[in-house]
Amino acid sequence: MKDYKYIINGNEYNVTIGEIEGNIANVEVNGTAYKVEMPERVEAPKPVARPVARPAAAPAAAAAPASRPAAGGSGKAAVKSPLPGVILDVKVNVGDTVKRGQTIIILEAMKMENNINADKDGKVTAINVKTGESVLEGTDLVVIE
Repeated sequence: MKDYKYIINGNEYNVTIGEIEGNIANVEVNGTAYKVEMPERVEAPKPVARPVARPAAAPAAAAAPASRPAAGGSGKAAVKSPLPGVILDVKVNVGDTVKRGQTIIILEAMKMENNINADKDGKVTAINVKTGESVLEGTDLVVIE
């Protein structure tokens, strides 16, 4: 099952797409079940394999610090979404001081709540998401300076 949130003409819709049997999809919109007939048989999307880069030892070692800044590092750093999901709660405000490891966002992904934590000590300078918003993997959620 796939869950989506849409806003159409200012109205919010929670859509769950269930089983697809032939050209009939079981869809639930805001709690109401529908059987949606499609013009022709639709195949379920096949997962796309991502190529795994195998860099030499030196570049891999250099890449590690960039993905996880050291505590107390200087400059701005954005906390990124580790996977696609829906923002359930934003636990900080612009101007708040945060500590490394402090929960700043709660993200629902694959029907589980995930705590997104600050990766360094600092001050929140920007919040790029809001509650209920769907995000993709790698989306900048919060900027910490």
